[in-house]
Amino acid sequence: MATVTSSAITIPSLTTLKSSSKLTATAAAAKVPAAAPFPKFSIKASLKQVGAAVVATAAGAVLAGNAMAIDVLLGSSDGGLVFEPSSFSVASGEKIVFKNNAGFPHNVVFDEDGVPSGVDVGKISMSEEDYLNGPGEAYSVTLTEKGTYSFYCAPHQGAGMVGKVIVN
Repeated sequence: MATVTSSAITIPSLTTLKSSSKLTATAAAAKVPAAAPFPKFSIKASLKQVGAAVVATAAGAVLAGNAMAIDVLLGSSDGGLVFEPSSFSVASGEKIVFKNNAGFPHNVVFDEDGVPSGVDVGKISMSEEDYLNGPGEAYSVTLTEKGTYSFYCAPHQGAGMVGKVIVN
């Protein structure tokens, strides 16, 4: 256990002036006590508090992890007809936000033959007739069933605007 203690400090002082106008200095010492003693710290207690803070932070991150979102741009900044990123992984329950960037109109349609068994693509896809027409317009989806999902942009699928997400 480490401890911190206080100690007195000795300071030399000047004596009074004599009536003969002669200045005399003496080395008389005056003890000046410390204002207040330092508290004792225990390294063991300190590490325990740090550990508790780390655990609380990690638990918060895990809980917030399901609330996190990944952004996918529709169209590259140079006008390319792509999803950026076109392939990525997310945790089950993580929100995916598809945002219009360039080269619109775009949409997000999940391939019926490219999703895990039992997933209804109608519930996770935009309609092939609906489009995001302006910059920054977005479509979001949360996938909970683990597996690989293939998706595309209906107007630009022929140009290669396709993507894949793996849900862990």
